[in-house]
Amino acid sequence: MMKTGRLEAFSDGVLAIVITIMVLELKVPEGSEFAILYPLIPKFLSYMLSFIYLGIYWNNHHHLFQAIERVNGKVLWANLALLFALSLIPFTTTWMGENHFENNPVALYGINLLLCAITFLILERSAINHEGKNSKIGLALQNKTKEILSIIIYIVGVALSYFFPIISILGYGLVAIMWLIPDSRIEKQLK
Repeated sequence: MMKTGRLEAFSDGVLAIVITIMVLELKVPEGSEFAILYPLIPKFLSYMLSFIYLGIYWNNHHHLFQAIERVNGKVLWANLALLFALSLIPFTTTWMGENHFENNPVALYGINLLLCAITFLILERSAINHEGKNSKIGLALQNKTKEILSIIIYIVGVALSYFFPIISILGYGLVAIMWLIPDSRIEKQLK
């Protein structure tokens, strides 16, 4: 078993690279008129939503590992699964923005968000199994209402993307708003 510092540093590095890759996909247009920026609006909105999501995952990852004292192989692999899911965000973000929120790109983006949510749940479960149900993390994460609601909204968003992609985007935005407020469950256990 090892302490969490190395895992946290590695995860921070991966997230920094993911954000860097994502911003590099925003190509600067030629010309100096504001009008040439108009076609970039869908790309920028996609980038902004994804940046918020990456910030939320970084924040919650940080909080999670404040309550965990040690990790084992299962926690390491669960963390790698989360990082894999998060590393796909630049691709799905760019595809969605390039195609102005068309059905398939919005569906794939939702599937990507769903994968991120599921892998984060697996990471939480792995940590709880390792530390014990009566540990700080086990006690803090007994209530999974936000997690379950998020997954439901993602699934509905993916299904709706074939009929009303903008409603799907609004649903994905709603989940982001739900998670923008830092999760106080862990902070309460750390006091």
